[in-house]
Amino acid sequence: MDLKEIPDLIAKMMAVSAITAPKSKGENFVTVEYITGKKLKKLAEAMIERGRKANDPFYVRDGESVSKSDGVLLIGLKDAKPVGLNCGGCGFDRCIRKEEIKEMRDFKAPSCMLRILDMGIAIGSAVKTASIHNIDNRIMYRAAVVARELGYTDADVVMAIPFSITGKNIFFDRKIPELK
Repeated sequence: MDLKEIPDLIAKMMAVSAITAPKSKGENFVTVEYITGKKLKKLAEAMIERGRKANDPFYVRDGESVSKSDGVLLIGLKDAKPVGLNCGGCGFDRCIRKEEIKEMRDFKAPSCMLRILDMGIAIGSAVKTASIHNIDNRIMYRAAVVARELGYTDADVVMAIPFSITGKNIFFDRKIPELK
């Protein structure tokens, strides 16, 4: 049986789940990108290189997982307007103004807590879809940071979901490499 088209099909179904997930005020600021092939290989290599340069074994470990993946779905937020509740969830006593948002180390911040929650629900919906179809996956911060640095997404805040179709879950027995 040829399973080559299955990763693309599952990624599209995961994307649909993310985009159709419930959102605050019914407004959608969620973005979805799908990485495969040469971009996937470059992402994995860049993660491993970053980990070695920074002596951070977790970037190396996650980069090795990405290198074994069939694809990576990036789910993020772009230009998400605050909901307008002045709830303080972002750390301010009133909703964030556009001029207060700035590029931080890995993402743009601050972000409206309710919009981040929207992104989390979208991510949960996507991994639920993968799980229903028995697709092994993980939600990864480090892969998202490097994907953003490589320009694979223009999302302000993003998480990555590498996934794999193999006889054994590639994300299960991951070892933390020793770096010198």
